Amino acid sequence: MLDFFNKKENMDEKRNKLKRELIPNHIAIIMDGNGRWAKKRHLPRIAGHKQGMETVKNITKVASNLGVKVLTLYAFSTENWKRPDKEVDFLMDLPVKFFNTFVPELIENNVRVNVMGYIDMLPKKTQKAVYDAIEQTSNCTGMVLNFALNYGGRAELVSAIQSIASKVSENKLEIEKITEKVVDANLMTGKLAPYNDPDLLIRTSGEERISNFLLWQLAYSEFVFTDTLWPDYSEEDLLANIYTFQTRDRRFGRLKEEKK
Repeated sequence: MLDFFNKKENMDEKRNKLKRELIPNHIAIIMDGNGRWAKKRHLPRIAGHKQGMETVKNITKVASNLGVKVLTLYAFSTENWKRPDKEVDFLMDLPVKFFNTFVPELIENNVRVNVMGYIDMLPKKTQKAVYDAIEQTSNCTGMVLNFALNYGGRAELVSAIQSIASKVSENKLEIEKITEKVVDANLMTGKLAPYNDPDLLIRTSGEERISNFLLWQLAYSEFVFTDTLWPDYSEEDLLANIYTFQTRDRRFGRLKEEKK
């Protein structure tokens, strides 16, 4: 990454350093550091979330232009309800403001919105904003902008197990035929096939944990952690993180000499 940043190249030159055939199909990002960004500037935490929304807009367009197929953003976890009411209320308003201003640009960039999580537990206004954005972008055929909203990895696995168990009890599925593909299909990322699993996971702000995010899907993902706070995360940061990804040797359990 240092090599990527240290050279005095313009953005076009930096983009050209990436191997197009190795652009990750699916990038997942844990957008962390909004609160710390605001605190450093003596601003309320919600100011960090507001600036973080602008970063989402920028990174979405950059990823789409690079040829990424799916961009999954961890927007609100099932644990985030524990935060102060004022902050939660603001976060529930964000999708309304975000989609109202950004959907036209998403359509212009041929980006389709998908949202995974327990949407029915969100406030009605948030649900409406989500479903309206999904409908308005449904004809787009380019990158999928996939928000994990009121999402938790363990809860997702429980839901998948319940779904599979229900099919078994109704004699629609035999226990012996429960495979990884069956599990994949019953997870919330099933709709993203064939790009269910992220190739690259990025977490901003210096934290190095996955925080109950995509516990099944991250089995063979490459992890890149950056100290950059999410509101400061830029196109250059994304290019650098993808550059790091492209230097990795992904063998999926095989020996290097066996890789095809």
